[in-house]
Amino acid sequence: MLRKEEILERTSNGLAVFKHYLPGNWRIGRNFLNPLYEDSKASCNIYFDRRGGIYKMKDFGNDSYSGDCFFLVGQLKGLDCNRAADFVEILEIIDRDLGLGLASGTPVSVPPATVRRAEPDKPEEKPEKPVKPYQFREQKFPLAELVYWQQYGITPELLEHYKVCSLREYNSETAEGKPYTYTSSVAEPMYGYKGKQYIKLHRPFSTPRFLYGGSFGENYCFGLEQLPAKGDTLFITGGEKDVLSLAAHGFHAICFNSETVTIPPTLVYRLTFRFKHIVLLFDMDKTGRESSRKQEKLLEEFGVKRLLLPLPGTKEEKDISDYFKAGNTREDFLKLFIEFLDNLYSDTLIMLKSCEIDFNNPPAKAQEIISAGDVPLGTQGNLFGITGGEGTGKSNYVAAIVAGCICPAGADIDTLGIQITANGRHKAVLLYDTEQSEVQLFKNVSNLLARAKQPDKPDELKAFCLTGMSRKERLNAIVQSMDKFYYQYGGIQLVVIDGIADLVKSANDEAESVAVIDELYRLAGIYNTCILCVLHFVPNGLKLRGHLGSELQRKAATILSIEKDEEPAQSVVKALKVRDGSPLDVPLMLFAWDEEAGMHVYKGEKPREEKEKRKERELVNVARDIFGRQTRITYIDLCEQLQQVLDIKERTAKSYIRFMRERDIITKDTANQSCFVIGSYNLRWNTSCP
Repeated sequence: MLRKEEILERTSNGLAVFKHYLPGNWRIGRNFLNPLYEDSKASCNIYFDRRGGIYKMKDFGNDSYSGDCFFLVGQLKGLDCNRAADFVEILEIIDRDLGLGLASGTPVSVPPATVRRAEPDKPEEKPEKPVKPYQFREQKFPLAELVYWQQYGITPELLEHYKVCSLREYNSETAEGKPYTYTSSVAEPMYGYKGKQYIKLHRPFSTPRFLYGGSFGENYCFGLEQLPAKGDTLFITGGEKDVLSLAAHGFHAICFNSETVTIPPTLVYRLTFRFKHIVLLFDMDKTGRESSRKQEKLLEEFGVKRLLLPLPGTKEEKDISDYFKAGNTREDFLKLFIEFLDNLYSDTLIMLKSCEIDFNNPPAKAQEIISAGDVPLGTQGNLFGITGGEGTGKSNYVAAIVAGCICPAGADIDTLGIQITANGRHKAVLLYDTEQSEVQLFKNVSNLLARAKQPDKPDELKAFCLTGMSRKERLNAIVQSMDKFYYQYGGIQLVVIDGIADLVKSANDEAESVAVIDELYRLAGIYNTCILCVLHFVPNGLKLRGHLGSELQRKAATILSIEKDEEPAQSVVKALKVRDGSPLDVPLMLFAWDEEAGMHVYKGEKPREEKEKRKERELVNVARDIFGRQTRITYIDLCEQLQQVLDIKERTAKSYIRFMRERDIITKDTANQSCFVIGSYNLRWNTSCP
């Protein structure tokens, strides 16, 4: 069967198809008459869609005639791309007409289509309209004219900034070459919007109201020159006076020659990089409403929206200038714009409302499920990470935590130095293993039941061996089973995922790692439980390796590392991160295998001196890292870098700086007392570092 990917590959991503079926000497990006209907104005062009990686046709005059090369052939042959049978026929037509040879199994190489850009070396020559001679005389704004502008909030300084002048006289010629003169008066003032090679006359109380002198070029745009490099919102209005009114009230705006002119999409595209919102703010009469609706549709791909003013659309009350003239303030218009955003983001804001913190009804305090001394480690709605190398006892440590969640009420069991909150309501305890065999998992669960002093497996404990599933299926199975057991057991006490790295293709894939951790964090919040994630690799000091480790460390409330102690028979538990406190202040807990008990048992804490030595070693490594990039650093910068590197709060970072100064890990710079340099503690510091 023919595939569209094969055709695109052999036709320069569809360009050769357009070249074959579209007549004329058109160029990429240059507007031409659409041959699919009786097009009277060149507003169609071929462009390369970077997102899809193919060439497409865009008709700014009628969006119904926009699409890819398959759409074009379907239109020409009376076929519908959305119908499977028609689409197959379209592929066969292209294969036959271009002689690709795909259907016959003898594909023919097609020379790449020549791409002719919209900016050729020698642009097409167009007959230029002769520019009529014109002259004008300026005058200082009379008081009456300043009063006219002031009713819209427009000041003399703003008029000067936008190059608006008061004209005493204007001279030019008619199309037949007859000279004419207009003179201003109190009853019929005359204003000029000046450009480098043109002037646009505005006679607000006269007929004709607008006249043009000089060469305007292809696209007249008033206010474009005065726009800032970056801004939040840009309004496209119906006239120059509206631009000035908005500018007078602190808003950015531009206008084109009229509301009915086709707004150049290339200009709007460039403006999207400078402004968050581009909003059409046309007159509220019939013409303005219809034009803004049409322009919104034509510029839909650039996210352009339209804002309707609360005006009746009469001659005296139809535009933003009339809105401000009626006494409305900047704050009133801001309220109107906020209502516009409310409607624009209504679905998102409705959902977000339920996420807003209500200080009149504070949320219930998250229950501690796992703790060590006075430090909460695992709480409801959070992730809890455990990491370490092979043979350090991670699975046995996790088993002790699970045992604490299923042991009988009042039973005294060994949970290897940590406290587990009793599961009095018998909520579900879920254990998912992605690494070990079914036989090994059965043995591990049997051992944890013995530790929990349970003769039989409690119904609320569910253990699953996921090694037979694909990585994608594993996460889906976890998500769906959690939902089922949450309702079946009236909640979930604890979830353990032993081998979280087996839920992703690569622990160094940033996008995949972020997605998995975000999903688990979301589930912990939805089901109000603690999800314990076991990561099977050795951390580097106080940091975890890989994107998966970094993302887990960023989102988890606690990260514990299990390592072999100096005494090889023992394992030591170290805190890498504790959300409520300093990880270096958490006790170093020891556990080891006991032959008589037939299980790992708690061996107490390492002496305080050992904890201080660990703290010292870790902070020396951190200092090496920071001062390896710079020779000196200010107190504020050092505090910020410690917070970033160790993922700690400001008060903890300040206590670490104090500790490093006491141990002479860092010291004040003698040449600049506001900076720190590396201290004399580290005798092996490489002084050749920059």
